[in-house]
Formats: sequence, structure tokens, C-alpha cells
Amino acid sequence: MVDPEERTEQAIQVQRATEVHSNWNEEGHGEPGRFSFQLILDDSAEVHVIRPAAEYSKPLVKILERSKSQYFDLERRVLIANGISLGGQSVISTG
Repeated sequence: MVDPEERTEQAIQVQRATEVHSNWNEEGHGEPGRFSFQLILDDSAEVHVIRPAAEYSKPLVKILERSKSQYFDLERRVLIANGISLGGQSVISTG
């Protein structure tokens, strides 16, 4: 039987990204490199790495810079940006 605390932990699938680390790796000599972003979720409760195609890395960095906070849906593997600012105006904020 699953205890209530374990059931609650299983139900929580969206966690706050408290840190984001980015890097670039050389894939091989003369080969194009690859970007990755390490999401530290809920102060190191979990870590998830996303590896977007190179052309999506720059827009992703802009989204991370302009949002007030980020969340990651572990079940659906979706990065959620909260309170994105467009030219100084907050567009959408859920909290």
C-alpha cells in the first residue's frame, strides 16, 4: 500500500526550475556541436536536461531571460515560462 506522502510526491509533476545551467559540447572534430540546458528543479530535488536543436537555443535563452520564473512539467516534458516580459510589459503572470 502506498502511503499518503508518497502518493502526493507522485502526483506533483510540475516543479520550479530554481537554476538553469547551459553548456555546449563538441560532438566530434569538424562536427557541429550541441547545446544543452540543465534544469535544477526545486532546489536540487530533481535535475532534468533538455537538448534543443541549435536553432532553438537562442530563442530558449531569450525566454529564460525574459520570464520571471520557469517550471518544468516532468510528465509531459514541457518547460513553462511564467511572467514573460515583452519590452518591459508583463504579458501573462500566473503567480
